[in-house]
Amino acid sequence: MRRFTELFERLDASNATKEKVAALVDYFGGVDPRSGAWALAALSGRKLVRGTSSRLLRRWAAERTGYPDWLIDRSYSIVGDLSETLSLIIEDSETSIRDEPLWRVIEERVLPLGVLPEAERRAVVEAAWSAMDRRQRFVYHKLISTAFRVGVSQKLVTRAMAEVAGVEPAEMAHRLAGAWKPTGAWFSALLSGEGLAVDDGRPYPFCLANPLDMPVEQLGEVGDWRVEWKWDGIRGQVVRRGGRVWVWSRGEELVTQAFPEIVEAVAELSEDCVLDGELLAWSDDGVGSFADLQTRIGRKRVERTLFDRRSVRFLAYDLLELRGEDLRQETTDSRREQLIGMLQSHVYGLDGESVLGLSPLLEATSWQEVACLKDAARDHGVEGVMLKRGDAVYEVGRVRGGWFKWKVDPYTVDAVMVQAEQGSGRRAGLFTAYTFACWRGDELVPVTRAYSGLTNDEIESVDRWVRGHTVGRHGPVRVVEPTRVFEIGFEGIAKSSRHRGGVALRFPRMLRVRDDKRASEADRLETLEGMLR
Repeated sequence: MRRFTELFERLDASNATKEKVAALVDYFGGVDPRSGAWALAALSGRKLVRGTSSRLLRRWAAERTGYPDWLIDRSYSIVGDLSETLSLIIEDSETSIRDEPLWRVIEERVLPLGVLPEAERRAVVEAAWSAMDRRQRFVYHKLISTAFRVGVSQKLVTRAMAEVAGVEPAEMAHRLAGAWKPTGAWFSALLSGEGLAVDDGRPYPFCLANPLDMPVEQLGEVGDWRVEWKWDGIRGQVVRRGGRVWVWSRGEELVTQAFPEIVEAVAELSEDCVLDGELLAWSDDGVGSFADLQTRIGRKRVERTLFDRRSVRFLAYDLLELRGEDLRQETTDSRREQLIGMLQSHVYGLDGESVLGLSPLLEATSWQEVACLKDAARDHGVEGVMLKRGDAVYEVGRVRGGWFKWKVDPYTVDAVMVQAEQGSGRRAGLFTAYTFACWRGDELVPVTRAYSGLTNDEIESVDRWVRGHTVGRHGPVRVVEPTRVFEIGFEGIAKSSRHRGGVALRFPRMLRVRDDKRASEADRLETLEGMLR
């Protein structure tokens, strides 16, 4: 646990890619396989345990230390991170072990928390507190939370593991794809490549597009590029091997059970293949909203009655494997031609009845025509256009040059800040999470929360404003004078019975502070309801 804690601290303290990779290589290059497997699972974003609620942890810590709730709350408001706060108030034990291997910590002090009753869970957590020092307790609290986060991406983890194993990052990415169990034997096989059990349903690492951040004309001749809609759905791969079918989301989550009609359609194909495309909600009017898909995600069973209300379609736009042959190093045009040939007897076009469709290419003879298509994207229920070079191979991850996404400008609304909360991690001690409201009659009604979009200088300026304009408190929440207007951008909007304003905004972020506007000039809920219609 000591070495993993040191790795966590090195990753958290640096913003430099080379330093992060070096820290990962140092750790995985000398770790015992059993601990290495669990470290890789945690750093890859795999959920280790259902999570222990912060409410219980606070109560257990308060009863152990004898500190009153108000003192813990006050400490939390200063530190800004509950995991760190609790690690600080709990004193080190004279018998602290401080050197348990990570595999033992996870298998004996993390995994049991998902199945034990409360009293036994508390005993496990308190035993862990006694066996660890302050730094290790902090990381332990992160491991038993609902999500373990540290400043490292899956791409960097893959790059480091490739360096340790002495293989190309693309090869390591494929070894890590799909379902695997974090055991010592698996970790050793991962590095050596020998005896690695490969699941037939394993997907390929996804090729990701870069946002278009230059004048589109700089891409060269429009004829060198293929233009498609950027669908507003769930990116996925459908794998058919040996007659069996698996459906994977871009986050490498197996969602097969949520889309039985997709499985049925792909099972009818005459050849094994791996399709890359988009899972979409679909109706008689065309593309449905992303919110419609959320009725499927997380379900172990999808009842047939749900099909009528939330139809889905898989639109394929790439072919990665055919009859067991990896096609990723062939060109976009070559893969597309083979995709059309394979699907032509099974697909009935976008207006047909098949749940398995082909994502169409859009015709454009100039960049101006492409821009017009992008601007009209919302009329088609999509987010913009995709630009793919006809001679591009299928890369691993976000490699600049082959694929670009050109999204339509976001929806915007001017809203009033009404509450603020402190951030965590590097933003601990600063108010960085804000609640925004729009007008309904003479009342400001909260419509969304936003955390991102401001520069560091703007965050510090808003933090000072919050401290000087607080008019009330609810625990860690500051109620502020409703006088400051922000422009909020978002990608989509849906009805919501869980929100007081009756709507939910998708991917909200702050575009700018509107100090040129008075609060009375902020938008009304009717504006958002109009966008919903």
